[in-house]
Amino acid sequence: MAGKSGVTYVNPPSAPPVQGMYSHVARMQPGELAFIAGQVAIDAKGVPVGVGDMAAQVNAVFANLEAILKDLGAGFESIVQFTTYLTKADNIPAFMSARSALFPKLFPGGKCPPNTLLVIDRLVKPEFLIEVEAIARVPG
Repeated sequence: MAGKSGVTYVNPPSAPPVQGMYSHVARMQPGELAFIAGQVAIDAKGVPVGVGDMAAQVNAVFANLEAILKDLGAGFESIVQFTTYLTKADNIPAFMSARSALFPKLFPGGKCPPNTLLVIDRLVKPEFLIEVEAIARVPG
């Protein structure tokens, strides 16, 4: 059953075990969807932060997502899906470590939304190591 967010994370019995901090499925009650553009590690003035530091960039990206969700009247419990882009496969362990430290605060129930992780050539600026886009169910 969905909580106040209208979103429930599910791992169906037929699905293989998850390989990280995500669920296979997010089910949502009818509602308005917000498609949030990929967020990168910039401050409120657009200046890159955490250059060369994956943990700092992960924290900045999720802080930017949190600010946007708050403006939409929602929080992380409203996330239906993440898509995460990394610029180097070598950064996957550092990303996983930073996410392991952050996600228990963002998802205190221990269930996390579906996430697809992609390794790409580069992002809009070479300083960025990570970008995360999101789909959320918001009050409407």
